[in-house]
Amino acid sequence: MKLEIGFGTTPQIVELPDKNVDGILYPNEVTVATTGAEEVNRSLSHPIGTRSLEEIVKGKERIVIVTSDITRPMPSHVVLPQLLERVYAAGVKPESITIVFALGSHRTQTEEEKLHLVGESVYRQVRCVDSSEFDFVHMGTTPGGTPVDICRPVAEADCRICLGNIEYHYFAGYSGGAKAIMPGVSTRAAIQANHSRMVRPDACAGKLEGNSLRKDLEDALVCCPVDFIVNVVLDETKQIVYSVCGDIITAHRAGCRFLDRFYRKEISRKADIVLVSQGGAPKDLNLYQTQKALENGKYAVKENGIIVLVGSCREGMGERVFEEWMLRADRPSDLIKRIETDFQLGGHKAAAIAMVLEHAKVFLVSHMEKEFVRNIFMTPFSSVQEAVDQAFEELGAEASVLVMPFGGSTLPVVGDT
Repeated sequence: MKLEIGFGTTPQIVELPDKNVDGILYPNEVTVATTGAEEVNRSLSHPIGTRSLEEIVKGKERIVIVTSDITRPMPSHVVLPQLLERVYAAGVKPESITIVFALGSHRTQTEEEKLHLVGESVYRQVRCVDSSEFDFVHMGTTPGGTPVDICRPVAEADCRICLGNIEYHYFAGYSGGAKAIMPGVSTRAAIQANHSRMVRPDACAGKLEGNSLRKDLEDALVCCPVDFIVNVVLDETKQIVYSVCGDIITAHRAGCRFLDRFYRKEISRKADIVLVSQGGAPKDLNLYQTQKALENGKYAVKENGIIVLVGSCREGMGERVFEEWMLRADRPSDLIKRIETDFQLGGHKAAAIAMVLEHAKVFLVSHMEKEFVRNIFMTPFSSVQEAVDQAFEELGAEASVLVMPFGGSTLPVVGDT
């Protein structure tokens, strides 16, 4: 069979023997009544756990809308016009609104990127800024000891609205919800304090209840409350297929339940070879983001199997500390030991990759220099077909294969677990 695998803006074609393919983990078929802007409008008319958006914003003078940066597929340009139409209808003027891009630990954005994210009409109407452009305000501390240090426009707002897309997250359980605040608009030190919990067994993909890291980031909401959220679930073409609005916990949980119906994939057994992609741009801009597909792929591969990880990584590693950790280690186990005593943001991604490498080889199909890839403990390839052919060469002609074309979104689960 021939398959198209996402790779940057130009997909690659790979041919696999039919008899070897255990499955292709596409999203489940879920019937939806509305999509796109129409679905956003439906959810805005039916908020979960809050009053209407119009009631919430009425009379507010400093409204901040937190949304995702260029590394996320969140379609802000679809959601924001629907949202702003209702905010304006409540009597709020554009000059009372600030859109803040939640950078977390990511790089700053160009004005062209900001315009692309929100669309020209919104960009011309409303002030659009990166969270990193400001100082931070200390708003308190979570019971777990994480400082709640929030960028000033968000901290000083009298109404906070958070946007995001919901997908699986390898230690926060799911993206969306409170992640817009922590880590979205928080300091690096605050993010590090929260993310240090990633090494705990309860911090894993698809888990909310009993996830100590998720609890800590939601505890931050006591210090920095959010008035309203709009969270969306996207299909493999990045179209909105479900939207939830309202309370940052209750509405988010409803979105997570829908995501499970769409992207949780039961498999009968693990495979010798797992071919996994982020699905192409923008999710595979760098290895820092592409790692998410690797993390989900690990749930599908046998011990000592091979993961063929596909990601353009045109921007390289994507984070300075991440790169430094990967290059300074002599072997993957060094990274696991280091994270236990010296947690650093960026280093956490290196440790997560190392934990995968303890159990499987990783063949990386990317634009990165081959020698550089070897130095970070992976085997480099420029073509998906070459990588798959080599995996069969090493594991034998009868090796089983699972394909995850949208690995950052799809969570494989063996049996009914």
